[in-house]
Amino acid sequence: MKETIIIEFDGGSRGNPGPAGIGVVLRAGDGTPVVTLGRFIGRATNNVAEYRALITGLQKAMELGAKNIHVRGDSELIVKQMRGEYRVKSPDLRDLYEEAQVLYHQFDNARIEHNYREKNMLADRLANLAMDRKAEVTDAADDVASTPATPESKAGDRFACPRCGCAIEVRHPSRLRPHQLNPFTCTCGAKMNGM
Repeated sequence: MKETIIIEFDGGSRGNPGPAGIGVVLRAGDGTPVVTLGRFIGRATNNVAEYRALITGLQKAMELGAKNIHVRGDSELIVKQMRGEYRVKSPDLRDLYEEAQVLYHQFDNARIEHNYREKNMLADRLANLAMDRKAEVTDAADDVASTPATPESKAGDRFACPRCGCAIEVRHPSRLRPHQLNPFTCTCGAKMNGM
């Protein structure tokens, strides 16, 4: 797959350490969510959860056959450690860091950058839903079972968020097959409706 996949990741812990979860969003080049995943990981620290989320995102991108990735996370520590700007001092993080580095360097083109929390809301919501439910979730909607499949979109199609009112326009439709697509999801977590 030549298209650049955007990986957004987030991890959280309630208690630090405490019950922890991860959230991962893989987006096509046009911003369409292709994979949305939240997973309860048991008891962990925030930083362990962040690394687990990053590793999961990298693994999911490999499963899609991605060669080019752009990784975004709101943990400045993890991003700077991955870029070599900070040393990994914690023994709890050393193995996770090394695993993430091995995966990261298997892509032809890879870059990682800090993503502010407000631009990482879907991954955050998935991590929180996973912690709330103590289970794996694949959709940030409140009622996962009632979410319809996304129809194929065409260039020029517009979608609006019923919760916050933002809108998107499809410029370059995804090359993924329709059954692989997830419904358009706003960064606030709501499903977007066609206009």
